[in-house]
Amino acid sequence: MTPQNELRLLPWSGPDGKPCYLSTDDRGGYMSRLADNIEAVQLGMASDLLDRTSEVLAKQDADPADLRLMLTDATRALRDVVRVATSRGHLLAVNELQS
Repeated sequence: MTPQNELRLLPWSGPDGKPCYLSTDDRGGYMSRLADNIEAVQLGMASDLLDRTSEVLAKQDADPADLRLMLTDATRALRDVVRVATSRGHLLAVNELQS
């Protein structure tokens, strides 16, 4: 088991929206790979959403319902991206301390 300061923030939430953490020394283990894959999917979806958002905003007659949906999706994607950035930033800091 890893020390408390080396827990990995996972790219999903637990009950009540609370963060989930992984404690393992095996960065190639099943849960670590699953988290890596989910992060990659989340980042890819955020990138696609950014492209779609640009298209919607470029329309002069964008429907308010489309704008609301876009903003809702963008908020979710931004939340995921912040979680991925926080997790990866923490992993980088831990790696630097171990070097």
